[in-house]
Amino acid sequence: MAGSVDNAGVQELFPEPVAGWKQIAVDRPIDLAGRGLTYAVRPELEDLAIGEPVTVPLGRGNTPTAGWVTGPAEAPSPTAPTKHVLARGTGPSLPADLVELGCWIARYWMAHPGPVLSAMIPTAVRRGTGTVVRRLLSPVPAPPDQPGRLGPAQRTVLEAITGLSGDALPIERRALRDLAGIRTYGPIDALINRGLLQEVRRTAISAAWDPTHLKVPPVPTPTQAQQLVVDAVSADLNRYAAHLLHGVTGAGKTEVYLRVMQRVLDAGKHVLVLVPEIALTPQTAARLTARFPDETVALLHSALPAAARHAQWQATRRGDARITLGPRSAVFAPVSDGQLGLIVVDEEHDASFKQDSSPRYHGRDVAIRRAHHAGCPILLCSATPSLESWHNAKTRPDWTLHTLDKRAPGLQTPRTRVVDLAAERREDGGRRSAMGPTLRQALTSTLDAGRQALLLLNRRGWATYIACTARQCGRVVECRHCDAAMVYHRQGHIPAGGFVRCHHCLGEVRLPKACPDCGGPIARLGAGTQRLEDELLRDYPDLVEGESLVRLDSDSMADAASLHETLAAFQRGDVRVLLGTQMIAKGLDVPGVRLVGVIDADTALHLPDFRAAERTFQLVSQVTGRCGRGDEPGIAIVQTMDPRAVSIVAACDGRTSAFLDQECQARHQASLPPATRMTRLVCQDEDLTRCESTVERAADTLRSLAPASGVLVGPMPCPLARVRGRHRRELLLTAANAVEMQTWLHRGAAERVFTASSLIVDVDPMSLL
Repeated sequence: MAGSVDNAGVQELFPEPVAGWKQIAVDRPIDLAGRGLTYAVRPELEDLAIGEPVTVPLGRGNTPTAGWVTGPAEAPSPTAPTKHVLARGTGPSLPADLVELGCWIARYWMAHPGPVLSAMIPTAVRRGTGTVVRRLLSPVPAPPDQPGRLGPAQRTVLEAITGLSGDALPIERRALRDLAGIRTYGPIDALINRGLLQEVRRTAISAAWDPTHLKVPPVPTPTQAQQLVVDAVSADLNRYAAHLLHGVTGAGKTEVYLRVMQRVLDAGKHVLVLVPEIALTPQTAARLTARFPDETVALLHSALPAAARHAQWQATRRGDARITLGPRSAVFAPVSDGQLGLIVVDEEHDASFKQDSSPRYHGRDVAIRRAHHAGCPILLCSATPSLESWHNAKTRPDWTLHTLDKRAPGLQTPRTRVVDLAAERREDGGRRSAMGPTLRQALTSTLDAGRQALLLLNRRGWATYIACTARQCGRVVECRHCDAAMVYHRQGHIPAGGFVRCHHCLGEVRLPKACPDCGGPIARLGAGTQRLEDELLRDYPDLVEGESLVRLDSDSMADAASLHETLAAFQRGDVRVLLGTQMIAKGLDVPGVRLVGVIDADTALHLPDFRAAERTFQLVSQVTGRCGRGDEPGIAIVQTMDPRAVSIVAACDGRTSAFLDQECQARHQASLPPATRMTRLVCQDEDLTRCESTVERAADTLRSLAPASGVLVGPMPCPLARVRGRHRRELLLTAANAVEMQTWLHRGAAERVFTASSLIVDVDPMSLL
């Protein structure tokens, strides 16, 4: 958009002077995959820098709209109307490298640049939450020769402030009042009016918050294998290089990146550490604070109080904090240009790094791009690397693969056993318990020995589906708004009470007493974490709900504070049995855990997604690695209906490299990522005919624009064909590489394929459900 027209839509009679042109990314969903719109600047705004916030007129009504300067622009056609930047914005500016990163995100993930840049700044920062004005005082360097007669209180104040050292000045008014021992501010104000004290007003953020809750182990001596990795990564501190650190659980990957961080901090640079979940930040923050007591560690995540989040963001921006920690959104930490020395991505394989709403970026991939632009190394760590990173480390010259194949000294390798759950139930007299006799016996021994247990069941609720038991019916209770079974949740301890909930639209209804179709009896089938909790309380009466036995899933944890307290109690040993979903599979390092039980390893194995085997392997490997972190090896028991599944057997045997190589080969043969690049287009609409028409038009246009390697599959219903009352139809696009995929998508954007608001574009999708 070039041009500025008045509200009547006619050319200005007296045009304002034009000192130059700027590209402005307006905070509206326009200019898909672009860098911004073109605006003129008046002479007084000629010095606008990249990343500065501005206000510009937008649309026929010239509505004042916020935006950011993304760069200089070429003058538009002389015949085009001219629109001027109205004013500088009042919010914080962004470093130039973050602006460039945001524009790249918009281009790669087919998003709008303005909202992308807006998402980089937390709401608390834009609103200035917690901002206060501090009134500070210091003596006047050249006081009047004849100050006049001073009262006793005024003389006391002057003596107090002049006796302070330079480091203690300026001093807050209240602190000066208390130091002088006076009760009111009258004497201080009188000294200001007489020119004997000068006042300075500074903006600060009032936020008291302690990020550390957990104990940390002492600093260990690195093994020879660890030291080799530290030296190799440190050799690249002044240039971009990607290092993938693959180590078995407990191999000391954290110790490696802590030692590399020390070298970066010694060089005066900033370190950015990314973790997949907010739940992992307290433990990681405690480690960082203990290892670097002289450094400020800034935490950036959405669970912080608003004022604290603002304070942490500003500490990073000012350079007061040289270590920044957080989940995927922390990749946008406002580190000054040229100051970023290292990026660490812990648990880099985790799907939580992928954003599921626009912009649908992947935090790991954005971190790689940011490191490349900053000219610093990036260290990606995982016991179960993603196939994308594994493929890159094996094929790209700027990537290096490091392997730690033994646990750190003092840690024992757990014994792992795969249990055929179907056979165990037959031997158990047909008992439909979530835990088979092998796992029950191991749990009893663990509790009798005074040790702790971790139980994983990656399904929430009490029963995963409700079905009619009448042979001629067999109806399953499904959500009225989604093509999905409702999940039964117990309500308190009412034996037959509760409700059924859809885990997609969150709709709830009361549990039906009989089949709505035939009136027959209904059964609550399939076990969730709530049912497992009930079984444990029944079979182990010494366990106390919420104290020695805690369920950790998104239903039981009300907020981040309760989650952090639960993890802290587990590390202290107060919690004897911790059961939960995949939230408990990551990053927990508790020496007292002697038993890990996987209740059902098959929960994701047979989903209609080509990543199902990879995710199952990662989940089983990660959770079984939570035991054996003390002086005992511990045991991991994996229950499964498919004891010969390659992903489960490989995870239990610790054959990570062999599994990843085999899976990469299978993906290559099927022309699936990481051998190719994929984009998923999903149309969602309440009207089925309109939904199908929209996706068919998109398919016709994209098919005509496909590159030589391009393959388009669909249109077809999504595996979940209806969610929240909206029908879902999809297209799957694959191309040989990122360049061809981007060319294909941008050609489609030029043909306005993606203008329909009901069409979602997901580049490099992590889920096909």
